Amino acid sequence: MRVAYLASGAAGMYCGSCMRDNLLAATLIKQSRDVVLLPLYTPLRTDERDVSSGKVYYGGINVYLKGKSSLFRGLPRALENLLDAPRALRGVGRFAVNTDARTLGELTVSVLRAEHGPQRRELAKLVAGLHVIAPSLINLPNLMFIGTARALRGALDAPVVCTLAGEDIFLDALPEPYRAEALEIIRESALHVDAFVAPTQYYARHAVAHFGLDAGRVHVVPLGIHVDDFSEPATASEGVFDIGYLARVCPEKGLANLCAALARLRGAGRNCRVRAAGYLGKVHRGYLAQCVARLESSGAGGAFGYIGEVSRAEKLAFLRSLHVVSVPCLYNESKGIYVLEAMAAGVPVVQPRVGSFPELIGQTGGGLLYDPADEDGLTTAIARLMDDRELGRALGGAGRASVREKFTAEVMARNTWALYERVCASHPARSATT
Repeated sequence: MRVAYLASGAAGMYCGSCMRDNLLAATLIKQSRDVVLLPLYTPLRTDERDVSSGKVYYGGINVYLKGKSSLFRGLPRALENLLDAPRALRGVGRFAVNTDARTLGELTVSVLRAEHGPQRRELAKLVAGLHVIAPSLINLPNLMFIGTARALRGALDAPVVCTLAGEDIFLDALPEPYRAEALEIIRESALHVDAFVAPTQYYARHAVAHFGLDAGRVHVVPLGIHVDDFSEPATASEGVFDIGYLARVCPEKGLANLCAALARLRGAGRNCRVRAAGYLGKVHRGYLAQCVARLESSGAGGAFGYIGEVSRAEKLAFLRSLHVVSVPCLYNESKGIYVLEAMAAGVPVVQPRVGSFPELIGQTGGGLLYDPADEDGLTTAIARLMDDRELGRALGGAGRASVREKFTAEVMARNTWALYERVCASHPARSATT
């Protein structure tokens, strides 16, 4: 059985979905499975070895230009290939990250329209590339690409699986009438998908209700991370209490709330600080400056530090130096890879009781939950760990043990492949040959 796994590039940004998709493909390949990882839009960026093919399909420049004007829909193939070159796509990547989702309604719908939309030529190139690969199964990256399911399923005579990747946040931010049109296309296209893969029980239930998916075709394959290099547990000092933030710096991830909690803790005379790591786009530099300004006005400016993006080795060292990790999201997070990474390092987490966090923390025992409606909830939870260092160590140890048992890349890969086998076995054109 050969799987063509499509993964959406995030325009040069570290992205949880990209990293998860690359890790899954890499682990399947390591387990001697026949998998080809194909990037869409831009090359993937991951803090581990990139196992994707060199060719990018649905190159972001061509997709954008063709969605904007018919003048670009008949470009010479040589020019299209030049615009699809990884170097060109990396060059515009950082700009693309800064585009507000509220301006992308028309483009999102045009991609969802697939063979009936302005990017039909991009779909034809993808179909041609997949014919060469001859997959037994095709895995789509998310619901924003589900419009291609009917064409791919028909042209390749192969079943289609679609990963559910927290796309509700993006789609719900689209302006009308594009949001309604996108949701309608998704509901219609879902009929041509053999199975959906959700990272958590929470998001499986939410996706069924929100997008009108058939619950019988939605399967949960828990997230997995690479734990081998988390061999050493956290060794935070007994002095200043280090609170870590590991995520993209943007309003929806809640860094401002963590900074507000820091100001309260410092105001109460507590010896603590926040150290933040993660991607910062140009559009959110002002947001970070506001967070810092508010801390300085409260007298806690010296207790905050932003260290920027981190490599894999830097991330591991960063996590091991912390007493707690908190990313107080303002939305219902569907995944939460940073939660698993903190736990793998033996660091407890403090998260709002929303989205997938109750499920992840409930399954691991690796942290504390707080009510996001309680203005002091985050502050109180962190203070509890400051007052009871033994509790923090116990939570960190429980989370570390559970992640290494239940949430590894190997477990995720085995469960995913088992699902692929079931899907192929039930597909009429493939059941006799896979």
